[in-house]
Amino acid sequence: MNSVVFAQFLKDKRNPLFILLLIAASILAPLLFGVGVHSPTSVAIFSEEENASEIEEKWGKLLNVDDSFRFEVMDPDQARKDVRDGKIDVAVKLMEMDYRLVATSQLPSVSYVQQHVEKVFQREAQISAVAKTEENETVRQEIESYLADAPFQMEAQGLDSEEIPGYNMSTQLLFAFTFLIAMFILGFKVNHVTHDKVSGIWNRMILSPISKTSMYCGYILYSFLITLFQIVVVLVVFKYVMNYEVGDQLWMIILIAAFFTFSMISVAMLITGFVRTPEQFYAIYPSLIPLIPLVSGVYMMPGTITNPVLLFIAEIFPLSHAMDAIMNVIFYNAGLQDVVMSLLIMLLIGVVAMGLGINLIERRTM
Repeated sequence: MNSVVFAQFLKDKRNPLFILLLIAASILAPLLFGVGVHSPTSVAIFSEEENASEIEEKWGKLLNVDDSFRFEVMDPDQARKDVRDGKIDVAVKLMEMDYRLVATSQLPSVSYVQQHVEKVFQREAQISAVAKTEENETVRQEIESYLADAPFQMEAQGLDSEEIPGYNMSTQLLFAFTFLIAMFILGFKVNHVTHDKVSGIWNRMILSPISKTSMYCGYILYSFLITLFQIVVVLVVFKYVMNYEVGDQLWMIILIAAFFTFSMISVAMLITGFVRTPEQFYAIYPSLIPLIPLVSGVYMMPGTITNPVLLFIAEIFPLSHAMDAIMNVIFYNAGLQDVVMSLLIMLLIGVVAMGLGINLIERRTM
């Protein structure tokens, strides 16, 4: 087994550029795609009434009270065109005391905007009704000052009187892209089994004193070590150099990453069992892997994907289980007992996929 591991290491030592580029991609991808994750959502507002400018000015001030949204006045035709072209998700058509949403699809962002706009319009309608009833011009200021210092105050807190943990989407994207690159690295390393079979190296190793078990373990162990090395390097860089929020339990995250790596190596071995040449693997594996994060929803906020079919497919792959465990560790300080179920599921996926994959490879060579 050691000789197989050393032989694979020498291949990367002679040409380390591929591994270094993938590690660099693991670092650059979260920086590039994570920019602007927490920036306010821009929403176009417009009015087609006779006093459009007054309506836009009035509701623009009232709507821009939430840091999550930035309502900007836009030309009506341009706003509708941007919605049709997909440049913006939704626009708001304003009237004196009513509004209409302009949207092409019911995205989650549309619902969030509708909730915020509805809340603002309802509050304004209530204040206007009270002002007309009381016939008092200062009633608005009185209501606003009353609400600012209301007799009943609602305070939200987490369990055990702790502060409610915030959810950092940048951290989720960090692990999403790190695991995506990791899946490519381990897959290409596992493909060396097929490459060595086609080139005849596999048959020569069979004639040597090395057992088949040691041969498989050598390929698997090296794929595991080089992939885990990539994940650890990225985590160390983001935690200690870029000060990303990755929690205080780094050892727990590395443990989860180790289970994920073994499980995905098994999936790559299963795919290897279905192909005959390295070229077939390169055609299938890189086409399948980018779909796993999309189905698992790791690029989106939790709960965005609700389709039961997609959720079932995501459960088959270890990525969703690894991300759930890591997010619980980082944001909710979960312990080992809290993520043990996710670890066991990844281990089960790995054992089953590894057994099927090796069995398929051996049946093809018989």
